[in-house]
Amino acid sequence: MSEMNTSLSFRRAVRIAGLRCLETHRGVVLGYIPKTYRILGYNRFRCFRIDTEARVRSLRRRVFRQSYTSLRKRLLRFSMRNALNRLFHTANTVILGKPRQIRLAICCLLARGHLLIEDVPGVGKTTLAHTLANLLGLKYQRIQFTSDLLPADIVGSSIFDGNNHAFHFQPGPIFHQMILADEINRSTPKAQSALLEAMEEHQVTVEGETRSLPEPFFVIATQNPVCQIGTFPLPESQLDRFLMRISLGYPDSRSERALLKGEDRFVLLEKLPVCLQTDELVAIQDQVRTIHVSDALLDYLQALIRFSRESGHYECGLSPRAGLALLNAARAWTFIEGREAVLPEDVQAVLAPVCGHRLRPVSSGATNADVIVAPMLEQVAAV
Repeated sequence: MSEMNTSLSFRRAVRIAGLRCLETHRGVVLGYIPKTYRILGYNRFRCFRIDTEARVRSLRRRVFRQSYTSLRKRLLRFSMRNALNRLFHTANTVILGKPRQIRLAICCLLARGHLLIEDVPGVGKTTLAHTLANLLGLKYQRIQFTSDLLPADIVGSSIFDGNNHAFHFQPGPIFHQMILADEINRSTPKAQSALLEAMEEHQVTVEGETRSLPEPFFVIATQNPVCQIGTFPLPESQLDRFLMRISLGYPDSRSERALLKGEDRFVLLEKLPVCLQTDELVAIQDQVRTIHVSDALLDYLQALIRFSRESGHYECGLSPRAGLALLNAARAWTFIEGREAVLPEDVQAVLAPVCGHRLRPVSSGATNADVIVAPMLEQVAAV
């Protein structure tokens, strides 16, 4: 094969070389020659002459130093991040002016955690849950928590069948992939406790029989500020089940103007496409678990946990479950940012939403998560 002209497009050059194009990654085409040839790469600005299989091996060594498995992994992560970028972009067209909150919500989902959204009524808490459910194509169910709600209304109960003279279990709304527990703190602690086993173990036990919940399983709970009438504060055991707590807040002037002039949000929700299939979401969650965490990063993580326990700033320090939650959230944030290993900046980015609802300051009644974790960021040195 003659030397290829660099003016040719790299895709056309690949076709001339007899390669079948698989995907592009940062200007590099990954492909393979049929039959006996091996994996190799082509740079966007230069094409190589191929004579023999030995020449292919040489090019492979010069262009890439990774194995075929490593290349496939990088390519897979690249396509996953592209899907996540589409998800972020589409969600931002519905929830205006809240890109960080949307990223945190999806980060929580990728880390296999549950999300608590605390804010005043009417700022888009329920709309955010609807948006994520539609974009992810998950089986979705909303549960409106009220003061007369019972645990059986959530997990289900056995109903007598008069025709067969037998009891049959009728599953409750908890048996869906995404649950919106709307205004969760307006129900009694008895009803709130129906979510404890489901959120921690992805199963429910009714009348002595344990039933598994579908995968993936994700709970988004909204709650109003505890100062409002008719609310029951969530106990610490319930709060600890939520990986993150975020607040949407009021929109800025520009976003609010676009909201006022734009289309109705419920109409937009009906038009939303599915950006990520269920199997793709599970694959991304599996990839998040493979993100590398160095020993130095674990030293920093443990230093933050130790500070929360020994500094005297907080009534109770972070539990081991909280430490695992912080690590998983940092891994998910790293994946979203497109990195291969967790950095201290990733831990710091998720520290407030992960730990803000788990810590109670001794000297002040602060409820803002950023204010609560500020001493940890200021006094614990990063690696």
